[in-house]
Amino acid sequence: EVQLVESGGGLVQAGGSLRLSCAASGFTFDDYAIGWIRQAPGKEREGVSCISSSEGSIYYAEFAEGRFIITSDDAKNTVYLQMNSLKPEDTAVYYCAAGRPTGFPAIRYDYWGQGTQVTVSS
Repeated sequence: EVQLVESGGGLVQAGGSLRLSCAASGFTFDDYAIGWIRQAPGKEREGVSCISSSEGSIYYAEFAEGRFIITSDDAKNTVYLQMNSLKPEDTAVYYCAAGRPTGFPAIRYDYWGQGTQVTVSS
């Protein structure tokens, strides 16, 4: 059974930091790219960042560049998203997803986690 389990969300003040984790199981981790996608209330989902260990590729959306860092621990089948200098507009549900790295960073995600809420207060 494929599982992607996010954790690490919560409430933080503007300027603070959070580290999200995405623990993957049920598929060959090295064959997939892992991405973080967020959805704020009333808005469409938007890509935040993604990583492909097999291709050595990392992508950040413009709003994440310089503030967020994505890393992968292949031994633990876990991807992390370190989020620094958080802003109220970063408030959203953050999902991790897995897909083949073809066309990176425009990945077609096959598997999704349940999401974790991030709330940034002003």
